[in-house]
Amino acid sequence: MEPIPVAFHVGPLVLHTYGFGLGITFWFAYWYMGRRFQHFGYSSRWLERAFIPIIVMSVVGARVVHVVANISYYIPHPLLVFAIWQGGLSSYGGLAGGIPTALYYLHKHNPEVSFKRAFDIATPVLLAAWSMGRLLGPQLMYAGGGRPTTAWYGMKYAGETGYRIPVPIFQSIEDFTCFLIVLWLAKRYPRWKMPALSVAISGLGIWSIERFFDEYLWLAVPRVWDAVEVFALILLASCSVAMVILTRKRGGSLETVLGPAPRNQAVKADA
Repeated sequence: MEPIPVAFHVGPLVLHTYGFGLGITFWFAYWYMGRRFQHFGYSSRWLERAFIPIIVMSVVGARVVHVVANISYYIPHPLLVFAIWQGGLSSYGGLAGGIPTALYYLHKHNPEVSFKRAFDIATPVLLAAWSMGRLLGPQLMYAGGGRPTTAWYGMKYAGETGYRIPVPIFQSIEDFTCFLIVLWLAKRYPRWKMPALSVAISGLGIWSIERFFDEYLWLAVPRVWDAVEVFALILLASCSVAMVILTRKRGGSLETVLGPAPRNQAVKADA
C-alpha cells in the first residue's frame, strides 16, 4: 500500500493533509462540546468566542512541549520549529494550552458553570476528539507511524522507509474505547454517589494508561523513560490519588457528579 499523500494542491494553494484533518477534528470537538453543554441545560455561546483562542493556544502548547521534549533535534534546525504540517504536537501540551484558555472564557461568559461540572461534561468530548484526531492528524502526517515492522498490519508513510506500525490507527481505536468507558461510567457514577470530577479524573487516568503503553510498545526511543511515558505515569499517579480522595467524599445525587443544575432546570441523563 502506497503512503497517503501528505499534501494536495487546489490551484496555487498547497494544503497539507495533516492540518486539514486537524481542522475537521477541531470542528467536531466544537460541535460536540456545544451539544453536551446544551444537553445539560447550559448555553454554549461562550464557545463561539473561545473556539479560535482555544485552537491557537492548544496548537502553541502542543508544539512547545514537543519541541522542548525534542530540543536536541530542533537546535540545529530552528526553522523546523514552525513546520507543524510535518507533525509534532504533544497531547499534554495541547491540554496545557487549551484547558486554561477554555476555563477563562467559560468563567467570563458562563460563570454559573462550575469548573468541576465543566470538566465532567467536557471529558468525553476530549476523548472522542482524540479518537478522530489520530485518524485525521498523525495518520496523515509526514514521517508518521511507529517503529518499523514486517507484520501484516504494517503501513507505508511518506518520508519513512519500509513499513511502520500504524500507531495512529491503534490509538484511535483505544481513544474511542476510552470514550465509551467514560460515557458508561458517567451514567453510573450518580448511582454510586461519586462526587464531582469523578468522570474527568477517570477519563484522564484511563487515557494515561493508554498513552504509556503506546509509547512503551510502539513509539518510545529508548523504550523506557521517554518523556511521554514519564508524563503518563505522573498523570496516572495523580488521578489515582485524586480518585482515592474523592471516594472518601461520596454522597449526593447526580448533581454530586455533574455539579448543580441551572436554576429551574432539571438535570438530564448523560449523553
